[in-house]
Amino acid sequence: MRKTIIAGNWKMNHTGKDAKETITGLVGRVVQDVKAEVVVAPVFPYLPMAVELTKGTPIHVAAQNMHWEESGAFTGEVSPAMLVDIGVTHVIIGHSERRTYFNETDETVNKKTKAALAHNLTPIVCCGETLEQREEGIMQPWIEGQIEKALEGIGADDLAKVVIAYEPIWAIGTGKTATAAQAQEVCSIIRKKIAALYSADVADSVSVLYGGSVKGGNVAELTGSPDIDGGLVGGASLKVDDFMAIIDNAVVK
Repeated sequence: MRKTIIAGNWKMNHTGKDAKETITGLVGRVVQDVKAEVVVAPVFPYLPMAVELTKGTPIHVAAQNMHWEESGAFTGEVSPAMLVDIGVTHVIIGHSERRTYFNETDETVNKKTKAALAHNLTPIVCCGETLEQREEGIMQPWIEGQIEKALEGIGADDLAKVVIAYEPIWAIGTGKTATAAQAQEVCSIIRKKIAALYSADVADSVSVLYGGSVKGGNVAELTGSPDIDGGLVGGASLKVDDFMAIIDNAVVK
């Protein structure tokens, strides 16, 4: 049975006061038996606070990135063991902004995914195409290639712990949203690729999220699609009312 997951990626937003207010607001409104799995991903300095504020609640805390090594001379980086040590449970890997601005590659995404699994962190592995790639008709092989490289060397048992997030780069922070049909088409491609690499049963165990201007008004149509199991939410996760509208309106299969 696939999980429905609503994950909020705060990106480089919210200082301590705003982060505390937002998390406290969510804690007060996310009910204990919430049907969707709720995840918030603040910036690194506020992860310990987020973990402390969400203790005993159904809200999980994610990091927005991590290194694949345990320790070493990697100035500015954070290891998976460090995230586990402070109580983080999820980590976003390979977001398009990391790929575009910080030289993240399919190879580093694979290394980070393996490292996350080795530390019992849930990796939310991102993939997506640019508008140019879509218009050139190479969207499908591009997405399939990202999935194949991200999952290289990962066994079927571990794959059940991986979450995939499809984020069309042209719909991130632009106000544009892929239609539910467009999002479903790509999420179906992702699931079929996983089935080809592993099996249909394994593919059916993997939650595939959609990311790209997800809002309370479109989340029901998106998550009502056969292969979309939730959302990786950007800007709308920064405000309690907006994020709660997404959580409340998500379709749980």
